[in-house]
Amino acid sequence: MNISKFYQRGFTLIELLVVIAIIGILAAVVLASLNDARDNARDASAKTSMSNVRAQAELFYTNNSNSYGTGTETSAANESICSDSEITSLVTAINTNAAGSFSCNASDQNYAASVELNNDTHFCVDSSGFAAELSSAPTLTNQECN
Repeated sequence: MNISKFYQRGFTLIELLVVIAIIGILAAVVLASLNDARDNARDASAKTSMSNVRAQAELFYTNNSNSYGTGTETSAANESICSDSEITSLVTAINTNAAGSFSCNASDQNYAASVELNNDTHFCVDSSGFAAELSSAPTLTNQECN
């Protein structure tokens, strides 16, 4: 066997390192865009759940003598949409997917609920039919998304 032909087979260490570096760079790019897609999917899920909160609030209103009740999600003393069992199950899904926590405030004839999304915006729904992303956190004291 000719020794010079023996050493010419295969790849050099430099060639292997270059290929490994290229594969590493491509993997990093794919993983970065995968995380963005994952955050967008979580935001979409939170928005869908918030829209379901709006629908459930209207059912609550109809079933409770045309009243949304009064209170916030932390005050269960007065039955309101914020403490309704159907809505609290939706809140669990919302808090799992969103960056911030669910906020809710209700009066007898109005309500507003919002959540901070992963893209640093807030999604808000209220009794007037408003449902949209806001660039800053809404103040829900007036039971509307301002």
